[in-house]
Amino acid sequence: VQLQACGGGLVQAGGSLRLSCTTSGRTFRNVVVGWFRQAPGKEREFVAAINWSGENTYYEGSVKGRLTISRNNAKNTVYLQMNSLRPDDTAVYYCSAGPRGSYRDSASWTSWGQGTEVTVSS
Repeated sequence: VQLQACGGGLVQAGGSLRLSCTTSGRTFRNVVVGWFRQAPGKEREFVAAINWSGENTYYEGSVKGRLTISRNNAKNTVYLQMNSLRPDDTAVYYCSAGPRGSYRDSASWTSWGQGTEVTVSS
């Protein structure tokens, strides 16, 4: 699955952004999709994941209640709504698809988008 992530940008602390992840070619309506992020000098970390129907979602602890993952299978798009952003949310955000193991382990995911940069100023 080829993925494209977009929607990043510069925002002040407390602000919001919505990231989108779309696929070209093959649909991913039956595939689990996730978001990871990688801050400068740090390892890539799990942010959120959503199952194929959208009924089940999973979050990393520090983003619960602020970030919301959702999907529109008719549009082949998965979203990450980011509210109450903090400077420590600054990172390159990647969408991913097709895990073969633990959702929280980046090595489990088989497809990756190119990343979109989010910068939160204080």
